[in-house]
Amino acid sequence: MSVKDSKAPVNTITYDRNKIEEKVGSIYEAIVIMGKRAEQINAEIRTELHQKLDEFAVHNSTLEEVFENREQIEISKNYERLPKPTSISIREWMDDEIYFRRTEDNRN
Repeated sequence: MSVKDSKAPVNTITYDRNKIEEKVGSIYEAIVIMGKRAEQINAEIRTELHQKLDEFAVHNSTLEEVFENREQIEISKNYERLPKPTSISIREWMDDEIYFRRTEDNRN
């Protein structure tokens, strides 16, 4: 699923703690899982943004031209309007779209 197609809210909302922790039995474990997913989403967004900005990069320009590159400014503004990675990961968690597994401690 694309970040741009996410149904995650752009503003802050309150979630029911019991619904968040019911899948794993611990609010802390749920937060760790959602946090790791948010890091993955953030890395995907960052990579995509840098690729798009590089398309419009002018490597032999003066300092004034760099600050006036309108295409890059518009792309950046569009990415700023997207939901935050944490909001996306919470929405994915609530919609059962996050796969996770527990690794068992095999040390004896």
